[in-house]
Amino acid sequence: MNDLCVDVGYRSLNHVGEELCGDHVELVEQEGEDSIILVLADGLGSGVKAGILSTLTARIISTMMAAGLSIEDCVETIAATLPVCSVRNVAYSTFTIIRIIRNEEAEMIQYDNPLVMMLRDGVNYEYPKTELTVGGKKVYKSKIRLRENDIFVAVSDGCIHAGVGRSLNFGWERKDVIGFLETLAPVGYTAKALANLLLEACDNLYDHQPGDDTTVCALRVRRREPMNLLFGPPTKREDNEKMMRLFFGKEGKHIVCGGTTSSIAAQYLGERVCPTLEFFDPDVPPIAEIRGVDLCTEGVITVNKVLDYAKDCLGDNKLYEKWSLGKDGASRIAQLLFEEATDINFFVGRAINPAHQNPDLPINFNIKMNLVKELSECLRRMGKRIKVSYF
Repeated sequence: MNDLCVDVGYRSLNHVGEELCGDHVELVEQEGEDSIILVLADGLGSGVKAGILSTLTARIISTMMAAGLSIEDCVETIAATLPVCSVRNVAYSTFTIIRIIRNEEAEMIQYDNPLVMMLRDGVNYEYPKTELTVGGKKVYKSKIRLRENDIFVAVSDGCIHAGVGRSLNFGWERKDVIGFLETLAPVGYTAKALANLLLEACDNLYDHQPGDDTTVCALRVRRREPMNLLFGPPTKREDNEKMMRLFFGKEGKHIVCGGTTSSIAAQYLGERVCPTLEFFDPDVPPIAEIRGVDLCTEGVITVNKVLDYAKDCLGDNKLYEKWSLGKDGASRIAQLLFEEATDINFFVGRAINPAHQNPDLPINFNIKMNLVKELSECLRRMGKRIKVSYF
């Protein structure tokens, strides 16, 4: 089971007319436990008040659990902290907790949110649930041993209510959501793509006028997929062989970025760099081919474009269709790093490119190093394991 990992993706729609979402998602790592904790909280109502309540709930739970406290202690703290609305007699915030332990077991606590949907072998799986009363609240607790390709989808009630009074009389029922997910499961979409597709379906049912905050969190159990990216030549020429030996010795696919870097890689492999002249995107230089290298691209301009895609992916994700279907170098790097890879090794050369010292060019050494730093951070936020080695 050590070669398994959990891919996580989530996204929200705001209630029409609201700038803030009343749902909140927290994803934290439990240090020393090799576990991740995801909390989806749904605040009462919408707007600022709901956003504050859901954020408080998610932060309190995730912080306490990351510190090693039991789920029961967390729920009792929330029960004591957040009162019940005296008018509607409902809690100010509901929540779903999913804790993935060593990529072997999922532990879930669910309070008043729609029950988590789970797919195993591409179809709905009715996992065991134990009803508990904690702090005066009825919660459901589950423990499930993980298998490859298991999919968990947690949603706020905006998903179940999608279309009510518009395209559907009583909203999108849970069984309908499960049926929709069952059509997507065999394709092998990433968790981020699954969350996006389900949320877009909800948005369409709302006729793009969401009557409630809507959040979708997807988790998918998959095998680890290492990826290696080489960017820039080393400071000392005598380190060329060492850098290439370490880079090509790593398991997984190999991406080479930069003209000089490509020449060094080709020389190490005893191959030639074969440029292509196809401009799939006028803003991105064409790629090249080297036998033994999975993808060979230009350097700074291409990687900067990948960073733009990474930032958008973590935000509104408006450029998803552009890079996911693109054939240019930046799009292909994005496809490999964002969707395929789970563990990414950066091999970064610190040599200063003489061409970048031209004062008429907006490129310098610091920009290159910042690109690596920012892209690494974005990929970490996507849930990737990142290692950066400098030469």
